[in-house]
Amino acid sequence: MDRLDNTIRPYAWGSTTAIPKLLGIEPTGEPQAEMWMGAHPGAPSRTGRGTLVEVIEADPERELGATAVAKFGPRLPFLLKILAAGAPLSLQVHPNLAQAKEGYEDEERRGIPVDAGHRNYKDANHKPELICALTEFDGLCGFRDPLRAADLLDGLGVDSLKPYVDLLHAHPEDAALREVLTAILSADPDDMAHTVTEAAAACSRLGGDYAAYADIAHHYPGDPGVIAAMLLNYVRLQPGEALFLGAGIPHAYLNGLGVEIMANSDNVLRCGLTPKHVDVPELLRIVRFEAGDAGVLRPEAAPDGEEVYETPIDEFRLSRYVLPEGTTAHDLTRATPQILLCTAGTVRAGEHELTPGRSVFVPAGEKAEVSGAGTVFRATVVA
Repeated sequence: MDRLDNTIRPYAWGSTTAIPKLLGIEPTGEPQAEMWMGAHPGAPSRTGRGTLVEVIEADPERELGATAVAKFGPRLPFLLKILAAGAPLSLQVHPNLAQAKEGYEDEERRGIPVDAGHRNYKDANHKPELICALTEFDGLCGFRDPLRAADLLDGLGVDSLKPYVDLLHAHPEDAALREVLTAILSADPDDMAHTVTEAAAACSRLGGDYAAYADIAHHYPGDPGVIAAMLLNYVRLQPGEALFLGAGIPHAYLNGLGVEIMANSDNVLRCGLTPKHVDVPELLRIVRFEAGDAGVLRPEAAPDGEEVYETPIDEFRLSRYVLPEGTTAHDLTRATPQILLCTAGTVRAGEHELTPGRSVFVPAGEKAEVSGAGTVFRATVVA
């Protein structure tokens, strides 16, 4: 197995302290938002044999296993991250596989450069993802019941929100949610900025259930995404709890440290809380206007102490082992590629000693035993 040297991405929304604290190093004073573990060409992990991209390209079947290559192609189909949000991320959705292929091919035909700011589809893949909290972790996930959203907006006492409140009482609920989100994102920018300013002041005054939206508005003053965010379920994850974000589910991460895993894709359509391009018609085509709860996941016990976060996705499988002092070694050998990440304590993986934030890549079929006292996350595929 290979010890990984991973890149930390300095996105503006990142915490300045959470990742350094996990790694046991001094903060730089700059945001440190995500640490990437995998073979994404934008920031591949480095090994003693070269980058993980180079290692896999040299012998895909040796590194990934014949079954995984046959199913996903000669590339690692997932990207593992440590994510540290110090400010809200953009409100966004991801396409399903068919939508991604269609959108990518359409933009290729139209000759839109892949790095263009108004391009929606960077590749032809879907981007389901799972976030597992390491600390308390705040987020928005999926539409709340329209009547509850109406009550939340109505409670602000902002006259310009009254039409949205009335629309949310309409039936059927999917049409009501679609009409309101369309109206929010299509409103006159100056009028909406004034509405958001009034709503933000009311959120700050009221506190309680409104406190999260006051914080969002502080980071994104005048952004229509502040109002759109109030249509969604607010959730606070406790350490070990997780959210699965499937295609078409609007979501945003607000604050906290977590382990994130996703299919290896860059396809994002934004709804707000961003200075970046928002393609309203395409967004409305992708969003699933279905109300429901956020669907908090807790790990399910599997043999040998493994705790699995069950999802309907084959490109990734995330689990963890919480190893008490004095535990015997666990054999994690598997016929698919793995990344093992320590998040607490000290864990030995093969010949490598892992402390929090350190990780290894395990080729398919390679002997993999872990021992020690700590927590290790295991990322692999279903093949």
